[in-house]
Amino acid sequence: MFQKNEGGLDRVLRIVLGLALIALVFVGPATPWGWLGLVPLLTGLFGTCPLYSLLGLRTCPLPKT
Repeated sequence: MFQKNEGGLDRVLRIVLGLALIALVFVGPATPWGWLGLVPLLTGLFGTCPLYSLLGLRTCPLPKT
């Protein structure tokens, strides 16, 4: 469906950041703003970022031809 545009390190960082933000909903300040962590979590899991697509960016290696 969507072409992957995130590299391995980018994906790992997004997943870790997403989980950390979601954890804020349950511990710490218990703020609902932590649900914004779903955005980096899902983009990290799927390997595609809509904003990267709009800007023409990619952090993953180019496919071999």
